[in-house]
Amino acid sequence: MNYIEALNYINDKEKYGSRLGLDVIGKLLDLLGNPHLDMKYIHIAGTNGKGSTSAYMATILKEAGYKVGLFTSPYLERFNERISINGRDIPDERLAKITQRIKEKIEIMLKGGFEHPTTFEIITAIAFVYFKEENVDFVVLEVGLGGRSDSTNIISDSCASVITTIDYDHTDVLGDTLAKIAYEKAGIIKENGLVISYPQEEEAIKTIERVAAEKKAKLYVCPMNQVEIVHLSDKGGVFNFEYDSKIFKDIEISLLGEHQVYNAALAFMTSLILNEEGIIQIEEEHIRNGLKKTRWPGRLEVLKRGPIFLIDGAHNLQGAKTLASSLNLFQYKRLILGIAILKDKDVENIIKTLAPLANEIVVTEVNMPRKMKAEDLEKVIKKYNENTVVENDMKKAVDKAYELAEEEDLIVFSGSLYLIGDIRKLIKENN
Repeated sequence: MNYIEALNYINDKEKYGSRLGLDVIGKLLDLLGNPHLDMKYIHIAGTNGKGSTSAYMATILKEAGYKVGLFTSPYLERFNERISINGRDIPDERLAKITQRIKEKIEIMLKGGFEHPTTFEIITAIAFVYFKEENVDFVVLEVGLGGRSDSTNIISDSCASVITTIDYDHTDVLGDTLAKIAYEKAGIIKENGLVISYPQEEEAIKTIERVAAEKKAKLYVCPMNQVEIVHLSDKGGVFNFEYDSKIFKDIEISLLGEHQVYNAALAFMTSLILNEEGIIQIEEEHIRNGLKKTRWPGRLEVLKRGPIFLIDGAHNLQGAKTLASSLNLFQYKRLILGIAILKDKDVENIIKTLAPLANEIVVTEVNMPRKMKAEDLEKVIKKYNENTVVENDMKKAVDKAYELAEEEDLIVFSGSLYLIGDIRKLIKENN
C-alpha cells in the first residue's frame, strides 16, 4: 500500500459511515497489540479552543525537552497534519505502512463478525500506533466529537483532562442543552484524575463538577478573572496572569485574538499544575517560550497584506462571535467577507452574526458532500446584507474578493475549516 492508496482507504466514508462508541476501536486496538496503553496523555475536549489549546500544550512540552505526539482534527491542507511529533507531521511512508497493518487487522475483525471501523476510528488507531512506535514522552490528544463516546476516550488513564469552552454544537449528537453537552465533554474525566476546565456557564460547570466528584477527580477551574490583557494587535498579544498568589507578567503569544489569550492561560495553568503534581518537569521559561512559539494555522491567520487577507475557521455561533469581536484588531476601510458553511451547522445565527459587518460578501461552497449550496446560503445572507455575489468555485471566489477589495480593505474568508484549508492552499500556490 502506498500513500495515495492509504488515503483512499482511510477516506472511504461510504464504506465506514459514522458512529460513536468504543467497542469497535477497542477491538481494533486489541488486534494491534493495544498500542494506546502505557502512554502519557493530556486529553483535551471542548466546543471551541481545543485545537489551539492542544497546540499550546504540545509546544510547551516540546520546549521543556519532551518528545510530544499531537493528534488533532480536522486537517487544513494535508491529512498528515493530524498526527505529528514535535511539530513534524507523520511521514507519508509511515502512514502507508501503518494503514496497511490496520487494514489487515480490520479484515480479521470483519471475519469475526465485527462492524467496520469508521474513518475516525482508523485515524485514531494510526496515531496510537505511530506514537507508540516512536516512543513519545507525552501525547496531546484532541477529542474528535464530544468526549464520552469519542474514539480517543479508549485511553484508560490520562495525566490531565482539559476542557475548553463549551457551547452549542453537534446538538443532534451531543444533546440540546449545555448540561447534556457538558456531560459528554466531561466523559474524558478519569478516575482519581486531574481536570482543568475553562470557566463555563452555570449548568455546564455544575455538570463537570458532578462528574469530577463521581470520579474522585481533582478539579481546577482556570481563574480567567486573574488574566489581565496588556496588549492585543494583529501580530499577537501580551497578558499578565495571577495564579496561586504569584503574578506572571508580560506573557507573549503569537496567535491572534482575545480568546487566544484565555486559551493560553488555560495551557499555562495546566502546565503549572502538571509540574506541581510531579508529572512533568518544567520551568517558567519553557511555558513562556512555548506560548510565544505556538502556531495554529487557519484561526485568525493573516496570509497576505495589502490588502490584508485573513482566514478563520469559525464554524459555529461561538466561533462567529469570536471572529466578529476580533476584527477590531485590524485597521481597514471596508470588509470583504468570503463565506461557505456546512448545511448541518447553525447557519442562521452564524450569518446573523457576520453578514451585517461586511461591505461586500462573496458566497461560495466547501468541496464536500455536507456543503450548503452557495445559492441557498445567499438566500439566508440576503436577510441581513443585500451586497452579495455568488462564486461557487473557491478560486473564483478568492479572485472576486480581490477584485472587490482595495489596498486598505480587509478580506476575511470564514465559515468552515474545510473552506479555510482549501483557501490557504490557493493563496500559497498563487504566491
